[in-house]
Amino acid sequence: MAPPPVQNKERATKTPIGRRSLLLSTVALGAAGALGATGCGRVPTGDTLARLTSQRTVRLGIAGEAPYGYINDRGDFTGEAVELAKVIFKRLGINSVQPVATDFSSLIPGLNSQQFDVVSAGMYINKERCAQVIFADPEYQMLDSFIVRRGNPKGLHSYQDVARAGARIATGAGYAEIGYATAAGIPEKEIVILQDPVAGLNAVESGRVDVFAGTALTGRAVVKKSRKAEATQPFAPLVDGRKVIDGGGFAFRPTDTGLRDAFNVEIHRMKQSGELFRLLRPFGFTESEMTTLTAEELCS
Repeated sequence: MAPPPVQNKERATKTPIGRRSLLLSTVALGAAGALGATGCGRVPTGDTLARLTSQRTVRLGIAGEAPYGYINDRGDFTGEAVELAKVIFKRLGINSVQPVATDFSSLIPGLNSQQFDVVSAGMYINKERCAQVIFADPEYQMLDSFIVRRGNPKGLHSYQDVARAGARIATGAGYAEIGYATAAGIPEKEIVILQDPVAGLNAVESGRVDVFAGTALTGRAVVKKSRKAEATQPFAPLVDGRKVIDGGGFAFRPTDTGLRDAFNVEIHRMKQSGELFRLLRPFGFTESEMTTLTAEELCS
């Protein structure tokens, strides 16, 4: 995804506010304990995979976002990224996955300051992030979509449409969609930043904004029960005249190449067998969103 300006952050689908608040509160003490155990800012030396295998636990940075990582109606941690992490890390000899929730924009800083061992939040792989962390190859690819009023009265199907119409646009803090909107000529100061797609849906339904920009998966999930809003057809954002197709994957500290490489071996096996799609499908992913893109391609 085209990186937004450095002061901005990124995208994702969030749970309804009540459940997201519960998620953040239930793991706050766990995150603090993890910091105390590792020492803030001190990077453990040695083989991280061996250390995690010995500990039999991996701390997983998530953003409390459905369908990637969230608390379900039964109070269980789940989501595409959480369930995928459970499968792969168990195969690497690590039986326990401990989700640690934070704001999306804090995931990479938290990873590099030892709050958790890996980030698994549907994070898009782009050049800006690749300068800070290393990524496994993406488990999915994704197009964008808008949440708009039913009937799409302003005919908004691209960021260029929004710019031409002078429509009011919103997105989430740190979403890559900020960069896509500015690339289309929308001044950044005019982009409304909201907590999550649920807040975006509410803003569209109430008429405070004309459009909330997010991923296609976000759009179709959030509007399911809405009588006032709908999601537009998926589209590839245009940046410098080029269509952009994004891919999301797990992020690791730059020193943890061994852990990342071992993870990559397993995810490629799952892709080849079809197991990856079978795992992601219950969370709303379609077969067209499976990908052969690599982290190297997306980083460049």
